[in-house]
Amino acid sequence: MKETLTIGQIINTHGVKGELKVFPLTDNTQKFKKIKKVLLDGEERDVLWCKLQNDKIILKLDGIDTMDAAARLKGKKLEIYRENAAKLPTGSYYVADIVGCRVVDTNGKKLGDVSNVIFTGSNEVYWVKGEKELMVPAIKSVVENIDIENSVITIKPVEVWNYED
Repeated sequence: MKETLTIGQIINTHGVKGELKVFPLTDNTQKFKKIKKVLLDGEERDVLWCKLQNDKIILKLDGIDTMDAAARLKGKKLEIYRENAAKLPTGSYYVADIVGCRVVDTNGKKLGDVSNVIFTGSNEVYWVKGEKELMVPAIKSVVENIDIENSVITIKPVEVWNYED
């Protein structure tokens, strides 16, 4: 497992005093209010304040005091140490732990690797890329087991439909 978790990506500046506009890469933006430190290019920085907007976060980090300094950070990811992340309930996983997992069916057939997790509102969907691309709903009736330690997700066999004109 990774030691750090990516929580957001800097998408722009905000104001003239070095504030950063961040696109959150977490499902609960309220958690940003509790973050005291972030990693930026592997360097730990204090979060001075945080403001939530509709679907963005405005952050002020220690040591970034000008618009030019903030502009140079555009596109960079913000991370936190895993030990500082919110504890998840049993059976819940961080996206960073799911992406990259090998997906096999209960017969042992390798179907591919999870390339992305899509949030649909009702449940997550694992986008699996292999010989064929699959969209696997992350529900108990489909997913048999998630083994984060070995990076393997076991699902019930799937029937692949071919649509031809």
